[in-house]
Amino acid sequence: MPGRAHENAAACEDRTTPSSGAFPLCTVEEAMERRHSVRSFTGQRIEGPVLAALCDELDACNREGGLRMQVVLDEPRAFSSMLARYGKFANVRNYVAIIGKMADDLDERAGYYGERLVLAAQALGLNTCWAALTFSKRQVRRLAGPEERLICALALGYGATQGRPRKSKAPEDVSRAAGKPPEWFERGVRAALLAPTALNQQKFRFELLPDGKTVRAQTLSGAYTAVNLGIAKYHFEVGASPESFAWA
Repeated sequence: MPGRAHENAAACEDRTTPSSGAFPLCTVEEAMERRHSVRSFTGQRIEGPVLAALCDELDACNREGGLRMQVVLDEPRAFSSMLARYGKFANVRNYVAIIGKMADDLDERAGYYGERLVLAAQALGLNTCWAALTFSKRQVRRLAGPEERLICALALGYGATQGRPRKSKAPEDVSRAAGKPPEWFERGVRAALLAPTALNQQKFRFELLPDGKTVRAQTLSGAYTAVNLGIAKYHFEVGASPESFAWA
């Protein structure tokens, strides 16, 4: 049976319920602290004001990020392959396909705005997990149009658990500043260390430049490191807020 999104390309296009009834259960900062990757889900459906609020945020992310992310509901095939079982996914019936027009910065934008959607979902009481290799790309890629590329997918739903924290590097391992860094920079680095990255490798680095207002974000080479950098940069911005700084 096709999922609720498959006949019209995006579940959000069918929404009729206003989002005003779905109040976030926490702030984005709290969502960042609470978010852990969840790979096993209950059968509870995503619907009503929660779905409407999620779709509103997805629309905003697509508009601001130049992406075409799509929510797919009640479609278990994307995460029912041997790869998904190897990745310990269970009962994944909903996901977000992260898609955009091919461009040099597509991967980083996909990470940045995909993670913004992840934290919005967490604030609405949903759980997520980034997936790059452990899902059926053939199943999901058909949602992409000409000159578009499927970057990743987000498993989405009500988690069987809330996940658990992972081991993390120390702030000094991923940051650099001349002298004592300002508090906003330290907050940003701590927030970035809460970001999900491929294999939890945390290959990003943040450097505060001598002007004290410019931050250089870099990543080591490797698979999906640009996506990971985008995710970490969004976390850094949330943590550093409301400080106004510039990316180098």
